[in-house]
Amino acid sequence: MAETQPGKQPVTVLAGPYGHPVHPILVTVPIGAWVASMVFDIASHLHAPGGFLAQGSLWLIALGGIGALGAASVGFLDLFAIPPATPAFRTGLVHMGLNLAVTAGYAAGFAWRLGGYQEARPVPAGQIALSAVCLVVLAVSGYLGGKLAFRYGVRVADERTQAEGFTARPAEHLSRKDAR
Repeated sequence: MAETQPGKQPVTVLAGPYGHPVHPILVTVPIGAWVASMVFDIASHLHAPGGFLAQGSLWLIALGGIGALGAASVGFLDLFAIPPATPAFRTGLVHMGLNLAVTAGYAAGFAWRLGGYQEARPVPAGQIALSAVCLVVLAVSGYLGGKLAFRYGVRVADERTQAEGFTARPAEHLSRKDAR
């Protein structure tokens, strides 16, 4: 393997192999669960009595929290691969801090909802507002995660390795029978 820049190599196999980190795939669980919980929150106001949708939203929030713990674990490993005192490291710290705040917000929302989740009523406006704020902060954090990968190349294969996917290879000669 060619020598690569700092931040591209995994610090452990748990973070995923070179050029294929695990963190990006794991973040789909909390993002998907929390976005779906917002859909359920809104739908709880559109369908009477709506309580079953409120219950579904509660458990989607829990699923997102569990997924966030897994994503944070390997994301933390990726942060260790970035040299300290660099713009990429500072961006990684802000990304991590925002994600921790979002996870804490959803944990608080889960606790808030837990007491009344068996009631057959729509999700209260305050709880929807907390989820909406958390989703906005999550979107900002996702932007920073994209900046880490696409601008700074954290855990992304180096350009020479990437070029292999864009290098044309000579076509194998086809027999006359296959060419028809």
